[in-house]
Amino acid sequence: MSSAIIVIPCFNEEKRLEILQFRKYGITHRNHHFLFVNDGSSDRTGIILDELKEFDPDAFDVLHLPRNQGKAEAVRQGILQAMHADVDYAGFWDADLATPLEMISEFTAQLDQTPELSMVIGSRVKLLGRQIERQQLRHYLGRVFATAASIVLKLPIYDSQCGAKMFRVTPETKTLFTTRFLTNWIFDVELLARARQLEKFFQCSSLEETVYELPLTKWMDVAGSKVKPHDFLKAFFELCSIYWNYLRPSIKEPFTQLSETPVTEEIRRAA
Repeated sequence: MSSAIIVIPCFNEEKRLEILQFRKYGITHRNHHFLFVNDGSSDRTGIILDELKEFDPDAFDVLHLPRNQGKAEAVRQGILQAMHADVDYAGFWDADLATPLEMISEFTAQLDQTPELSMVIGSRVKLLGRQIERQQLRHYLGRVFATAASIVLKLPIYDSQCGAKMFRVTPETKTLFTTRFLTNWIFDVELLARARQLEKFFQCSSLEETVYELPLTKWMDVAGSKVKPHDFLKAFFELCSIYWNYLRPSIKEPFTQLSETPVTEEIRRAA
């Protein structure tokens, strides 16, 4: 049975962490493990996470960052640690469990069934028979942004910003996380832009063949989200930055030039 580590970025999540749900899932899914990244929280988040690890150290681990660095960097550091463990898949999930933990098995099953896939990303598509509950304003703003991201990436993606994603552990996917992200609000789009660069410079398989959007059966907005409507304006500025730094035709070198790591060299040798 395939194994996975799920990274949970946490910043001042004391009041939103569903500890009992994590405990229950950890007991019933011993091949799935959680790495909580405490992103310099100033409340009791760190204490709660340490208690969870003490409760079941085989299922839960904690990475404490000394200061708040933002979700993008918390996810990046967590994924890098997860990918150096002996597991098949590594992913990240929002701490508020807007996407239920039970969906993890569907993500791993999709990767199990389709070996050519490198990543599976959750997609909040409101269809009959599915329970997708989003605030109306955020939904429409999200649709506008998703369309813009799709145009910039030249990828027919429906939902780039869902906080549930899983990756097959390979040299290519490790490379996506070797350097700090330029963006914070839309680092999910930046991940796909980096994958586009790998495709361009190292002849990796195309995203259309290796990325799968998995329609979620359940997702709901959870009170206390740190994303506000005006942050969508920041997201469009960050989207411009992604285009300029990764996707404009005149770029001559890939983002991996920023950090010559053993993983990067392994990609080059494979190419």
